Amino acid sequence: MDERVSPLTGRTLKRDVRPLELRYKEFSVRIDMPGWYGEDDEDALHSGEDMKVSDRALCRLKARAEGLLQADEIRRIRKKLGLTQKRASEIIGGGANAFQRYEAGDILVSRAMSNLLLLLDRQPDLLKVIEETGGEASAA
Repeated sequence: MDERVSPLTGRTLKRDVRPLELRYKEFSVRIDMPGWYGEDDEDALHSGEDMKVSDRALCRLKARAEGLLQADEIRRIRKKLGLTQKRASEIIGGGANAFQRYEAGDILVSRAMSNLLLLLDRQPDLLKVIEETGGEASAA
């Protein structure tokens, strides 16, 4: 569907991609934001899929501003450790689908998880210490 009607104004909205600037603290990023837009920038409608674009960009921006690991760095470290996303969640923690969501950029990694992954990146043998001491977290 290339057109929709604005629920607020009743005007016709057309499918388009427009620039959007996101800001967090002193950082900013310009993204191409898909959605249905009116002739002016006053009227817009975004689906859940559209919002994933801005949500993921904001997650990257926050990680950069807070000095946390980015999605691609998390993926690289997990693969270096020889773990699947599921197994990484079981051993390292974060919840059942944590690594899937971290690596997709859907959620921001915590400071504790970021620090732990940095340690494991520098000293992968520490993973065995976590496993040997019963460090398997509940993946539920």
